[in-house]
Amino acid sequence: MTVDVRVPEELSARMPAEQRGPGLDRDAVRLLVSRGTEVTHHAFPELPRLLRAGDLLVVNTSPTLAAAVDGRIGHARVVVHFSTRGDDGRWAVELREPDGRGTSRARTGTRTRTEVVLPGGGRLVLEEPLSPRGERLWWARAAGAAVPEVLREHGRPIRYSYTERDQPLSVYQTVFALPAPDGSGSAEMPSAARPFTARTVTELVSRGVQFAPVTLHTGVASAQAHEPPYPERFAVPAASARLIDAARAGGGRVIAVGTTAVRAVESAVGADGAVRAARGWTDLVVTPERGVRVVDGLLTGLHEPEASHLLMLEAVAGRPAVERAYDEALRGLYLWHEFGDVHLLLREEGPHAANRCGNSR
Repeated sequence: MTVDVRVPEELSARMPAEQRGPGLDRDAVRLLVSRGTEVTHHAFPELPRLLRAGDLLVVNTSPTLAAAVDGRIGHARVVVHFSTRGDDGRWAVELREPDGRGTSRARTGTRTRTEVVLPGGGRLVLEEPLSPRGERLWWARAAGAAVPEVLREHGRPIRYSYTERDQPLSVYQTVFALPAPDGSGSAEMPSAARPFTARTVTELVSRGVQFAPVTLHTGVASAQAHEPPYPERFAVPAASARLIDAARAGGGRVIAVGTTAVRAVESAVGADGAVRAARGWTDLVVTPERGVRVVDGLLTGLHEPEASHLLMLEAVAGRPAVERAYDEALRGLYLWHEFGDVHLLLREEGPHAANRCGNSR
């Protein structure tokens, strides 16, 4: 699906909400709410009053990595984006060229056995493309240094040209992030959860809304090609699976915070519709044809018109709802990207609610 709109450059959120004025916190963003094709406008701190007792929020605990590292190939400067840690110790990486503005652009012409010298004396050797779909991401093996150590000492968060400047890693961590013992994490922030504060979480719990933590480590997105997601590592703990099934049995709504949470929980549902503990790699791409089997709603950012994530939004809420919401977001001058405003999509309820393809509930 593509939304037939053009997002003006001035609607890119160039800095975090808390830096836009004195006294602001990260929850100082707007919240667009879609119930079918009905759209309402809110501030994010109103979220607890828009949900109800018995609802369950599925949240991603993956921490964001300082995944961008400067390196060299011969005398040429490159930027390495570390994407995903493989089970064999290799890392999927993207090589990019500095663009002179503190960000980088896609690099072409990468070949097998290319060697990248990293700061601190380590090096990477590219072994093979991650996927037959293209040669943007490569499996690479590190020598002379452990990648988590390189990221801690020399890395910075990945950022793109629409942002104003580099930010400390803390800006890219959500309130739900938990460090992984092996140094794994997300190359790019699971940004739908960014507006949550301890205050918001406390109010939600006090109103009877529960939380189910899952983990999905996101890889490097393609800001240029809008590719579908590659396989990513995920885990749905047994306790969270029980919470999800109990909420559904009790009539509560299961609302995923971010497309990553949808991908994780929908990867753990069985043929009988029950969610069970699961971990490993998921290559699931949620489309309208596949549908959603567990999720009743989705809290997410605003995505580019060509982004593959829009297929997931359509699977959750239907195409008319997505098109109406994006028209309203443009008309209302909502802000896009990871520091921007957020969108809550809920299934249309009542006798006129349409059944969606692939829904086994």
